[in-house]
Amino acid sequence: MNTFHDLGLNEDLLKAITDMGFEKPSEVQDKAIPILLEGETDLVALAQTGTGKTAAFGFPMLQKIDIDSRTTQGLILSPTRELCLQITNEMKLYGKHCRGLNVAAIYGGASITDQAREVKRGAQVIVATPGRMKDMIKRRLVDISKIQYAVLDEADEMLNMGFKEDITEILSHTPEDKNTWLFSATMPKEVARIAKKFMNDPQEITVGHKNESTKNVSHEYFLVNSRDRYQALKRLADANPHIFSVIFCRTKRDTQKVAENLIEDGYSAGAIHGDLSQNQRDIVMKQFRSKQIQMLVATDVAARGIDVDNITHVINYQLPDEIETYTHRSGRTGRAGKTGVSMVIVSKSEVRKIKSIERIINKQFEKKEIPSGIEICEVQLMALANKIHSTEINHEIDPYLENINELFEDATKDELIKKFFSVEFTRFFNYYKKSKDLNSADTGRDRDGGRDGGRRSSSNDNAARYFINVGEKDGFDWMKLKDFLKDNLGLGRDAIFKVDVKETFSFFNTEKEHQEKVLEFFTDFKENGRFVNVEVTENRGGGGRGGRDRGRRRDGKKGGGDRNNRRSSNPNGSRSDRRRGSGDDQGSRSRRSDSGSENAVSSRPRRSRRRD
Repeated sequence: MNTFHDLGLNEDLLKAITDMGFEKPSEVQDKAIPILLEGETDLVALAQTGTGKTAAFGFPMLQKIDIDSRTTQGLILSPTRELCLQITNEMKLYGKHCRGLNVAAIYGGASITDQAREVKRGAQVIVATPGRMKDMIKRRLVDISKIQYAVLDEADEMLNMGFKEDITEILSHTPEDKNTWLFSATMPKEVARIAKKFMNDPQEITVGHKNESTKNVSHEYFLVNSRDRYQALKRLADANPHIFSVIFCRTKRDTQKVAENLIEDGYSAGAIHGDLSQNQRDIVMKQFRSKQIQMLVATDVAARGIDVDNITHVINYQLPDEIETYTHRSGRTGRAGKTGVSMVIVSKSEVRKIKSIERIINKQFEKKEIPSGIEICEVQLMALANKIHSTEINHEIDPYLENINELFEDATKDELIKKFFSVEFTRFFNYYKKSKDLNSADTGRDRDGGRDGGRRSSSNDNAARYFINVGEKDGFDWMKLKDFLKDNLGLGRDAIFKVDVKETFSFFNTEKEHQEKVLEFFTDFKENGRFVNVEVTENRGGGGRGGRDRGRRRDGKKGGGDRNNRRSSNPNGSRSDRRRGSGDDQGSRSRRSDSGSENAVSSRPRRSRRRD
């Protein structure tokens, strides 16, 4: 492999490399930098997170722009605020010896006036998130009509977050003869389409295989019942006393809840997700980098800006909706030549996803057992012993030794050691001495697994069953519908069961005690401008190919075939009136396919994830 001196970089950049302590270029830097320096070309570079992609495009851009000019010549688009700031800081470090260089960051959550002022000072390079950049272009606060180099960093993640239209509009304001450099960890079809549309005969480099996980990360999965997921997480943390980890959840609500539960149980944890203000996110990340927070619970979007080299574990509390996203998650650990572990907590219904991920990352998962209580006690005891053994003696206690020795003069060495270690060990032992085995067998069905969407016993007479007018055509499977209901109703995951998804409608159950809450919430409920209707039904979860079963009114009386007798979830009858106006009858409504993808509920997850 080449040294940085062999790549053709100028003296100012080589000085910065020496200052930062870089010795040898990473593989993506070794491949990309010579190509970008040699001529004017478009480039597609596929490499995992944490492999040094910023330097791979940053050094060539800084060498090729005219620092004496105050015109904006380089634009770098990144998916999140954190990543935008990270790239900006790194670019400034790379160009610390380039006198007159000005790199401006443009991102949401900060003063747009201050950012416009920074650009006006003469920013040769702008690093931006798509949403804020689009806004500033509309307000004519930036001019990118003369840029020579455009970088799409983490392109797959930007598209996954719903930024395709923004990127298209932004690039429409740039010259056609610019060079476009696209860097991505994975190469889904959307990224390939972007490359085809905006790039001219690009060169392509790949570090490892496409979508392949980094070689420094081992992959493990733990099979548990869904109701034991949180307990399994705590055991994995306790079994690794020196853990410094990122824990991934699918939704913002789960992220916040898991973090709060961990803090309440005495762990040093914190949450980062899109509902936090920029100041809150900065505080959490500062605490994480300084290891005041040992376990950072994050959504996939918020984690894009996490650039910490010493993360020991990535824990997938829930698998991502998009399998390719797993590559980004596991890339948070195993950085800078260090090893890391990516753990996945799964229920039986999710085991099939493990096989799909293995095909994408080209690596095998190792199935492991959740440690028993006694095993955790042993690990914690030895960790404490090693900590004490390596502790430097503080001689400030010397004046008190005489009194301490008098207190323990009748104790033998073994008794003293036992007493000392029991202070910490007893806490773990009392907690785990009656703990159950959390591991789930591979056979059978998990309560939340399989096509039945988590069936409980069909003899449960205390359950209420509901009809809802969304289904597979709206992008739902049983798991996504269950998450949608859980997030909106504020019920626990196990409170919703027997989720049965059809083509254009679905059924689900709750305990009868939640019936009023469910019906009240979905009274005149709209999602993206479309009414989502929920009614009590007589269908007991047996499936079937027919349409919706007859409804049941709140007073428990059966409704007839006439829709005027069907139960309205609004006591004032507004929902029944609305349905009468729509022209839907009982049969046609169960068969209809809701038109207009813009109004479909399936668009909700993508839009809710997008955040600048």
